[in-house]
Amino acid sequence: MFRTSLRTISLAVTLTVLSLVSPAIAQQSSAPHPTAPSAQTPALSAPATTVQAPSSPSGASGPSSTEAAPSPAGDAGANLLEQASPHDLSPWSMFMSADIVVKLVMIGLAFASLVTWTICIAKMVELSLARRKLGAALTEISESRSLAEAQMALGDKNSVLASLLASAMHEARLSAGISSDAGIKERAASNFAEIVRAESRRIRLGMGLLATIGATSPFVGLFGTVWGIMNSFIGISKSQTTNLAVVAPGIAEALLATALGLVAAIPAVIIYNHFARVTKGYVELVSRASGSAGRLLSRDLDRTHVGSIGGARSRAAE
Repeated sequence: MFRTSLRTISLAVTLTVLSLVSPAIAQQSSAPHPTAPSAQTPALSAPATTVQAPSSPSGASGPSSTEAAPSPAGDAGANLLEQASPHDLSPWSMFMSADIVVKLVMIGLAFASLVTWTICIAKMVELSLARRKLGAALTEISESRSLAEAQMALGDKNSVLASLLASAMHEARLSAGISSDAGIKERAASNFAEIVRAESRRIRLGMGLLATIGATSPFVGLFGTVWGIMNSFIGISKSQTTNLAVVAPGIAEALLATALGLVAAIPAVIIYNHFARVTKGYVELVSRASGSAGRLLSRDLDRTHVGSIGGARSRAAE
């Protein structure tokens, strides 16, 4: 009886426990398993792979697009290089493509060179005619015994010797009645010196301009070169390239200004030195003419005194 009741009680407890445990087991079976997150992690990463899947074609097509891109850029760069550098690097094309400041420098130097050669031709003709005329005048009066005879030998020829003879005659007339020959000669020498200085200034006209061109032209050309190279470096910074095809035209234009400066300066210096020697020789010839006029004046003064002494002696004899 007791065993039957124990069996009955144990059966009832078992059924009660089973009734209590079965809902928990059912909840645990319906709830996600602890290992489910690891199983779902690939499921969550799957969209990432699906999202990255379009990127992989784009990544695959990226190199092709980047490889295709340089060809238009290369064509554009080639066009820019062709536009930046002139096809003909002749002096005229470089002048036309130069900066406005460099153009003004080149025009000024070309004008200075033109002035140099104009002065050269003009001074060559002037000095040649002056030396020939003065040498012929000195030859004509070489046998003259007085100022009057010398003036008659020259006639109406206009030369520096004629001016010297006229000045001597004028001083002799103004000094008539003065017994001091030394004073007359001193005043005549002063007039001769003024005429020689005036003739020296006249014959040296234009020489100062030659000296200025020879001294300043290299520096003017250097200014144009510095300006052009500065613009070239500015162009390098803007284009962000050191390709010689881009830089070379600007530097060549800048160096052309220096070349023009030397073209203007070197002939100016050579011509100035040549005419300085020729002018010095002509001034020495003018000094010879001044001495000839002074000697004729001295003879006239001596003849005057001799004539006056002879007349006084004849009157005393009478």
